[in-house]
Formats: sequence, structure tokens, C-alpha cells
Amino acid sequence: MDRYRGKKVLIVGLGKTGFALINFFNTLECQIRVTDIKPIFDLNKAVKKLKKIRPTPEMTLGEHRNEDFLDADLVIYSMGVNCNLPQLENARSQGKEVYSEFGFAHRLCRKPIVAVCGSYGRTTVAHMIGYALKLEGKKVFVGGTSENPFINYLAMPDKDEVDWVVLDVSAIQTKRIENFHPRLVIFTNISDVYPEKHFKSVGEFIETKLSVIKNLTHDDYLIVNFDKLSSNTFFRNANCQVYWYSRKSFVKMGVLSEVQGTHFHDKRVHSNIHYHSEFVVAKMRIVGEKNRENLLASITAAKALKISDSSIQTLIQKFPGIPHRLEFIVEKNGVSFYNDSKCEDMHTLIDSLTAFRRPVILIAGGKDTEQEFEQFGPALGPKARIMCLVGESKEKMNRSLGDYTQTYLVGSFEESVLLAYQKSRTGDVIVLSPGNQATDIFRDYVERGNYYKKLIFQL
Repeated sequence: MDRYRGKKVLIVGLGKTGFALINFFNTLECQIRVTDIKPIFDLNKAVKKLKKIRPTPEMTLGEHRNEDFLDADLVIYSMGVNCNLPQLENARSQGKEVYSEFGFAHRLCRKPIVAVCGSYGRTTVAHMIGYALKLEGKKVFVGGTSENPFINYLAMPDKDEVDWVVLDVSAIQTKRIENFHPRLVIFTNISDVYPEKHFKSVGEFIETKLSVIKNLTHDDYLIVNFDKLSSNTFFRNANCQVYWYSRKSFVKMGVLSEVQGTHFHDKRVHSNIHYHSEFVVAKMRIVGEKNRENLLASITAAKALKISDSSIQTLIQKFPGIPHRLEFIVEKNGVSFYNDSKCEDMHTLIDSLTAFRRPVILIAGGKDTEQEFEQFGPALGPKARIMCLVGESKEKMNRSLGDYTQTYLVGSFEESVLLAYQKSRTGDVIVLSPGNQATDIFRDYVERGNYYKKLIFQL
């Protein structure tokens, strides 16, 4: 990394990843300039935050100037920036070093990588694998998302002590990266829905997604969702050790003799990787079919990495979920609390409620936007025994949804949590799943979720 010390660095994109890049290059005493196509009045909060940094980076906002790109020794762009941006192409043609944030971090990473790919479940699976590795006493970095960019690994003061780097990897991140060679790759599924800003066609999108497999060798592992991808010959013919996972029974499907991996059979999870193991799943903390599928992927990866059965069983029973995404918080007097603060629209709210087997006590509401609620009443009614509404949108939600379940309107967020607990009885589940943005009261969903957890522990 010392070769970049004191260099002129241009950071393209002023989001969370951009600030992580600024933090990293400041440690190398680089001359930093940031550029973002958004006008300054759309970046007020970011600019205020930038001005507090010492030394304060130079800024070009509202445009991308070719001279900024050509004056820099190194150009790094965030995940949200189109890698084919004309100014980036021009810089490449002039011989400048141009990398995505992910590509630059990979270039300097010297640790074995677990890459979790697919169109959903990546973040949850990555955290589950990280949790299992930590149970084995390993030091792990889990990231790759905008919440925790890969570059944060390089900024760790003790990065040399890290044993494994576990990454949530999207197709956008692998575009234009050469020699990306993880030790283990997981594919949860492949959707034909793709970001048109970054890909010209679904074919290009899928080809880019699958490119992560091309460098795998016989010593590497590929974990694949049997239920979604078993017909794909690309996975079956991969030049590595391929293991499958399924929510169904390999025995009942008649494929046990030809498939190595993990499956659900006779009310237990069975895995025949390296040696046969059985795991009890009756006391899982995480909820929902998608999370159970994510768990199977994680168990398969853990078995491939030779994590002990005892650590895997602990993962099954104690993994709480991802913060603010159907995260299990605590059980108080027989009442379980879940934090789903990241749920900021009604479609996600209904999906979250279907994860629970019994009707829940729901805390919902938030910023009043243009969202319509009427269509969600029939789906919400059977899933919410009681609904506590709070925030700007509570009146509108009550008019549209209040007749479908027992509904209470409260004056403050604190009151919503207290009322939900007062109305609960042993065996109930209380879930914060707002279905609306948090910015009527809080800065963002993270602050809302953290405050919810604080209130729970004060009950």
C-alpha cells in the first residue's frame, strides 16, 4: 500500500463508500479530490460531513471534469457509478490507474476470500458464515456492501491478523475485475432482473455474474442452490469441488447418490460433505422460508470449510439475523422481540409478516409519502393480531388498514413499544416492521432500529 502514499487520488461518488475511501486514503496522506454528478443542493449533508474532515478533500460537484480525472494518479469509483463513464474511459486510455472500490480492495487483499453471489440472500449468508468462522476462533472481515465496503478491510489496523474475508458480491462489483479468485463461492440463485444502468442485457448481466467461477480450481469450493440452479450445466461442469443445498430431501428426490451437499430430511438438516453430519433446527432464532434457505447455504459453506459440527449447531440456534432485517433481539417474559427497521415499504412489510407462523403484534408507521396502503389490508389482517401505528403516516395507515386488525394510534415511538408490550402475552412476537421511511423522527432506519432495541432493554 505504500506505493500509493502521498498520491493524487480522485474518488468518484460521494456516498457511504466514498467516505470509506476518503478515510482509507487519508491514512496514506494522499491528496484527495471527490467528484459527484449530483448538484451541491442534493448533497448538503454529505458536503457538511466532508468539511469536517481534516484535511478537507477538494470537491467537484454537479459535473465530472476530464481534467480532474487526468490530473489524478489514481481514480477510484464507488459501486453506484457506471464503470463505463466517459471520463473513466478517457482516464484509462491515458494510462491512469482506474479501479472500482471493490476492485482496488481486492487488488491489495492477501487473505482467502469467501464470495457470496446471487440475486438475494447474499448479505445474510455472508454474516452467517462470518458468525460460524468466529465461533471457530477465526478473525473475520464481513463486508462488500455499501454499509461496510470492502475497502474497510484495508483500513483495519489489524488486517494482517484476519483469517478470512467474507464478501457480499454483486455482478456490478465483479465487472472489470481481473483474476478474482475466491477460495469459496456461493450462488443463492440467479434472477433475470438486472440493473440497466450497468448492463446492456440480461445476457451480459448473467455472464458477468458467472465470471466469478472461471478462476476456481480443484482446490476451491462452489456452493449452489439445488432447488433453483440444478439444471444449469455451467455449475455442474465447474472446475472445482461443487456442493449443493436444498430445502427438499435428496433421498426423496432420488439424487443422494449423485449429489454432495446439504439437505433437509426427516426434520433435520443432513450434510455429507467430508463426513456425514446431522443438525437439529427446531430452535432457530431466525424466521422465514428465505432465511431457512440462507441457513442451508451457510451450513454447506461451513461444512466445506471444515468448521466443526458444534459451531454449526450453535450458528443454527443462536444466529440473531442481520441488524434491522428481521433481527431477533431478546425474549422477555415469554415475548419475543424482532427488529425489522430496514422495512421501509409495504411490500417488504407483508413479506416480513409471512416469515412468522403466528399473527404478531406489529409496530408500523413513519414518514408520510405517496405510498398507498389500501391494497395491503387483506394480506396484513391475518398476520397482525394487533397493530400499533406511530409517526406521520399513522392516520393514513389507520384509514386504509385499521379495520383489518385491532389497531392503536400512539403519540410517540416510545409509547408504541410500551403499548405493544402491554398488549402482549406469553408466546407473542412483537416486531418493528414500519413499512415507511424513518426520516419523520429519525435520521435513518439504523437510528430507528437502534433506538427500538434500547427501548426494549429498558422495559
